[in-house]
Amino acid sequence: MSRTILTAFRNFQCNVKNVNRITCSIASFRQSFKPNDWKSSLLSKNDLLKSCNYPQILSRSMFIQTQDTPNPDSLKFMPGVDVLGKGNTYDFPSVSAAHCSPLAKLLFRIEGVRSVFFGADFITISKNEDAEWGIIKAEVFAIIMDFFASGLPILNEATPNSDTQINEDDDEIVMMIKELLDSRIRPTVQEDGGDIIFMGYEEGVVKLKMQGSCSSCPSSIVTLKNGVQNMLQFYIPEVQAVEQVYDEVDKVVLSEFNKLERNMKLKEQATVNEAAPPNIEEKKS
Repeated sequence: MSRTILTAFRNFQCNVKNVNRITCSIASFRQSFKPNDWKSSLLSKNDLLKSCNYPQILSRSMFIQTQDTPNPDSLKFMPGVDVLGKGNTYDFPSVSAAHCSPLAKLLFRIEGVRSVFFGADFITISKNEDAEWGIIKAEVFAIIMDFFASGLPILNEATPNSDTQINEDDDEIVMMIKELLDSRIRPTVQEDGGDIIFMGYEEGVVKLKMQGSCSSCPSSIVTLKNGVQNMLQFYIPEVQAVEQVYDEVDKVVLSEFNKLERNMKLKEQATVNEAAPPNIEEKKS
């Protein structure tokens, strides 16, 4: 291996370890790149490292930062350019939901990726619990840079209307809820790599859906009750409670999580029972 390649590889490791960010070049990742053939030109992580040319990295680069979220299985990737633009988000809870986005489809090809979420200027990747970020991150970096270099649209279809858009049939309470979600609650949730969607209001109960890193975050219930519910009740006395809404994918994930939690408790109890000394009753004469 030449000295140039060794230097590039060591700098790559240093960036990931110390500052949790990376600067790489599209031109250095392949010998020839055709924008119309970007799918077939994606390199594996091994090819990426082997073909890295350090001088070219500095001449043509894309700066991607990563940011931790409250969910240890979700990571926020910030490419330094707009993804969907201000105020727009799109959630891909599974690969079947990625039909309208070529970028989301590519990200789902990475082994261990569970869900993808697009924000205004960031992309949140959620992984399976047993997957390693060290492997996934390098592939996410490469795919994001390849895709933005191709010039293709992130979405093939227009993003859906905002859930907080004021409609003619909205009453005063619903309009106030939507305004609070947009102005005070949603910006905070999006900083953590997620989003919160208004699903409805009925008999004092506000129904919300968590997306992105927040959808499977262990503290999502705490966020809803201690954060969102308290704020809504402070400004809108008519709000009695906040309820989290789950779709079919969320229900499956929640069910599997509950099963895992029960199995862990059973194993823990079995270990305690095995370690406990036998109960010997003394016979009285």
